[in-house]
Amino acid sequence: MTPTTYKRFIRFLQEDLALPSASIRIALRFREQDQGPLPMILWQYGLVTLEQLDRIFDWLEAPPSPDLNET
Repeated sequence: MTPTTYKRFIRFLQEDLALPSASIRIALRFREQDQGPLPMILWQYGLVTLEQLDRIFDWLEAPPSPDLNET
């Protein structure tokens, strides 16, 4: 994942799924230990529901949209 895509992904998690920053930080810490994909870690540790996990995978599969605010 490119740095720009990573930033958009984190923003998607925070804004569209309303995940707290603390939950994202926890998942990132677990990811360092497990080396697994972040969406699965979020689900595995109960930080997202199956419905949210589906939305995450849909977001990841969709072609990136141009972000006019991104520089």
